Amino acid sequence: MYPGMMGWWKHAHRHGPGSCDGAHPGHDCGGGGGRWRRHHEEGAFAGHDDGDFGNFGVRRPLRFLAHKLDLDDGQVTELARILNDLKTERAQGAVDHRRSTSAIADAVAVEALDEAKLGAAVTERVKTAERLRDAVVRAIGRIHAVLSPDQRERFAYLIRTGVLSI
Repeated sequence: MYPGMMGWWKHAHRHGPGSCDGAHPGHDCGGGGGRWRRHHEEGAFAGHDDGDFGNFGVRRPLRFLAHKLDLDDGQVTELARILNDLKTERAQGAVDHRRSTSAIADAVAVEALDEAKLGAAVTERVKTAERLRDAVVRAIGRIHAVLSPDQRERFAYLIRTGVLSI
């Protein structure tokens, strides 16, 4: 481990679920896990878990948003669909990214650089990025339609403060 990492690790694991003694300022002890749970739910939501294209997955982000935005059952169901579609698009983007990386490596590995093959691989990477951009725009549009004005304000606040990474 890097210097200083062991202290962080010990601190993170000392405050697992149910281990709060309430002695730390700003430490949320209520609700079973408090800071530890919040750290892991928000951390996973902010793109620390799922691969190269960020994490806007379904399980914890859905529960997090349902709590923060006070969603009703119908909204939770629709948000689950939206997030699942986006997760599928991002997974396909990760596959396409690995495929284009392999094609770029193949174009570079030969004696003479194959610019046509290299150009095609880079073009595919750009198309993947465009598809992901379009999927995120569609997802945000669908989320916007599901939320009430008050919920949209809270959603915007989560994006603005960096708690929510899209």
